[in-house]
Amino acid sequence: MSELTAMKNIGKEMEKKLISVGIDSSEKLIEIGAKDAFLKLKQKYPNVCLVHLYTLEGAIHDIEYNRLSEDTKRELKEFSIFLKKS
Repeated sequence: MSELTAMKNIGKEMEKKLISVGIDSSEKLIEIGAKDAFLKLKQKYPNVCLVHLYTLEGAIHDIEYNRLSEDTKRELKEFSIFLKKS
């Protein structure tokens, strides 16, 4: 199992939160995906925001979150908005 902090964008604080919701390795984060990981985080930590979702997606694809494509950002933003309405 690889440490989460070895992934781009994942610091100690994010690692602690991910572990607390059952995501304890980079492999598990990749397997579950950014959206499902964000949903788990949102349920336990209501203050997580869109930037956290970008961070997770960037980590999975090994890129800085601010380098995500505009299409990806749009899709993730729509997902975040949908969750707020649910």
